[in-house]
Amino acid sequence: MLRIIICAASLLGSVLALEPQGHVSIILLGATGDLAKKYLWQGLFQLYLDEVGRGHSFSFHGAALTPPEQGQRLMTQALDKLSCPPDILPERCLQLKGQFLQLSQYRQLQTAEDYVTLSKDIEARLQQLGLREYGRIFYFSVPAFAYASIAQHINSSCRPGPDAWLRVVLEKPFGHDRRSAQELSKELGTFFREEEMYRVDHYLGKQAVAQILPFRDQNWRALDRLWNRHHVDRVEIVMKETVDAEGRISFYEEYGVIRDVIQNHLTEILTYVAMELPKNLSNPEELLQCKLQTFRALRNLDKGSAVLGQYQAYGGQVQKELQKPASYVSLTPTFAGVLLQIDNLRWEGVPFILMSGKALDERVGYVRIVFKNRAYCTQSESHRDSGKSQCQPRQIIFYIGHGTLGSPAVLVSRNLFKPSLPSGSWQEIQEMPSLQLFGQQLADFHAYRPRQERDAYSVLISHIFHRRKDHFITTENLLASWDVWTPLLDSIAQEVPRIYPGGTSNKHLLDFEQEGSQVAFVQREVEQLVSSPGSGLMPKDFSVLKAKFRESPLISAWPEKLIAQLALDIEGAAERAVRRSGEFHLALSGGASPVALFQRLAMRHYSFPWGHTHLWLVDERCVPLTDPESNFQGLHVHLLQHIRLPYCNIHPMPVHLHRRLCVEEDQGAELYAKEISALVTNSSFDLVLLGVGTDGHTASLFPYSPNGLDGEKLVVLTESPAKPHQRMSLSLPLINRAKKVAVLVMGKRKKEITQLVSRVGHEPKKWPISGVLPASGHLVWYMDYDAFLG
Repeated sequence: MLRIIICAASLLGSVLALEPQGHVSIILLGATGDLAKKYLWQGLFQLYLDEVGRGHSFSFHGAALTPPEQGQRLMTQALDKLSCPPDILPERCLQLKGQFLQLSQYRQLQTAEDYVTLSKDIEARLQQLGLREYGRIFYFSVPAFAYASIAQHINSSCRPGPDAWLRVVLEKPFGHDRRSAQELSKELGTFFREEEMYRVDHYLGKQAVAQILPFRDQNWRALDRLWNRHHVDRVEIVMKETVDAEGRISFYEEYGVIRDVIQNHLTEILTYVAMELPKNLSNPEELLQCKLQTFRALRNLDKGSAVLGQYQAYGGQVQKELQKPASYVSLTPTFAGVLLQIDNLRWEGVPFILMSGKALDERVGYVRIVFKNRAYCTQSESHRDSGKSQCQPRQIIFYIGHGTLGSPAVLVSRNLFKPSLPSGSWQEIQEMPSLQLFGQQLADFHAYRPRQERDAYSVLISHIFHRRKDHFITTENLLASWDVWTPLLDSIAQEVPRIYPGGTSNKHLLDFEQEGSQVAFVQREVEQLVSSPGSGLMPKDFSVLKAKFRESPLISAWPEKLIAQLALDIEGAAERAVRRSGEFHLALSGGASPVALFQRLAMRHYSFPWGHTHLWLVDERCVPLTDPESNFQGLHVHLLQHIRLPYCNIHPMPVHLHRRLCVEEDQGAELYAKEISALVTNSSFDLVLLGVGTDGHTASLFPYSPNGLDGEKLVVLTESPAKPHQRMSLSLPLINRAKKVAVLVMGKRKKEITQLVSRVGHEPKKWPISGVLPASGHLVWYMDYDAFLG
């Protein structure tokens, strides 16, 4: 039977006993697992050292499915490795460990009856010793699939009495995507209140990460003018590992590097850097609202937002550990670099780079804010004061650990300002070792380190005990994060990651760079078009294929060259139209295919006559124009905000009138038709860009649509089989008035419809794209090799 020792303040050196505050029972589920052995027992021991002298009494219950005798042996082995802080003498440490062991007991928790017995035992001991129950903590160090059944048992038979609190602690992963995270949260919500749940992201307990918000708050006078897009060049949030995934392949194959590290740890850090500071940093609700504002401002991610890699040995490890055949190919990324951008006044245009990977050249974690440097220094570099010169790099670094420094630190370039950190917990490094860090000598920084290093789990377990909810992930916070990452994860599910050898042998293979709102590897891999031995045929040998498709010109190439050719052709059409009539009327489709085109026009075509261009939409979803689903919003994000186009030359479709969407009585379609007739000569656009759906639709003209495939209307309301169902679209007769129509078709998903359309005749009712044939203009097809050849 568990012996409960009530320890007074004398345990930690005080001679005066405090009034007992109450008894806390802590139940560690998964007590014999790796996480418990490495971190959680040590964290609970540290909590005991910190709190027991303040009047609380404790009991610790290690629980697992393992039978009692074996479980107790494994748990004892873990407890034998506990250590004390440096300021506790060895003899005293041995005494404290002995007391902690006496308070700790293993029990098998498997059935509903086991939970009933646990609760009865706790209540019986409290009554026997005359103690008041203060609360219970259940720490779930178990796989997420076990959460629901354990939660049900706790809720039905293991809650404390009405005057005591309950806290349940949950470890990631919190779902696999938005849907699964929501389902898990909903299920847990039937058993626990939101204030009872503590989702752990252990990075929020790391000392350098936990210092980000206090640092911003304490140094706001210096940072107020610097912490924005006018002064910040970029933000890097990095976690690199030298180890690979061997031994954890079953987990890693399901989750990969983005779900394992980036969606949670690095994204949470991003919010700490980017969010507006709440008035009260310790108020969980204020903090949550500021984080949610940041999540809402994050720009939508697609597969162009990330570069992916996989270390060379991973495939063999998957085959071995998961017993897959030699032909099995894993697409799970073990490395990812992701570009995030925030659409708000503070951060617009500032790249946030999140990067993590396994089998890399070093183990290190850091947050690096790099400031722009606009200074011109007349002194040569050899004569400058490297610590004060404004021509030297200017940066703030929250060094999470490992790497060159080997420990947590906060570094501020001396040519920025001297920061203020809490003197009780941080100290300035006086003796600077001769180290080079991020292009500067360590001596060029104001450098600070913790007076005493603390493990992240020890910090977080203390916060759980003290109900510091501001250091944990709420349901709303969790779902907001998945809203950001699920579209990217869906878009890269079939992407082949770049293979890298691992370690220092990676050299420059994983270096990547920003290109507009996308990222790409600096060292471009060459893909082979034909894989037969000795063929030697490369994409450059098939640069641009010119042929015929449906009796109209066809241009086919690899995606990058195809987009480059289309952009050149559009610019050429614009220049000719401006010379001819003084203006260029361009109608653009939405969707994923033209995104790369918009980005290229924005970032590569600086002589484009935007000042004389009118932009129109081919179609629009019936959602507000600020909605991520809106074609206009996509056009704004990828093109409009990067170019100088007169506002009066931008013509969004009026789908949102009188505070309602696409209501026929509001006559939005008629308004757009009148605007076209008034501004576009003969209602004949200079160029219309179309796409093709897998069902043969184009614009928002769908098979057997009652509107828009014929008749005299220029603009119509239509119904899509996919959500959002309501659309507004240019009609087929209006499209066919254009001087030029370009049809862009990309991706393997389009191969089947491409082959079908090549064989059918003029059947717009069945295949709307087959009805595209300008009456007095010309039609050109632009297809990548995946759509054309498969």
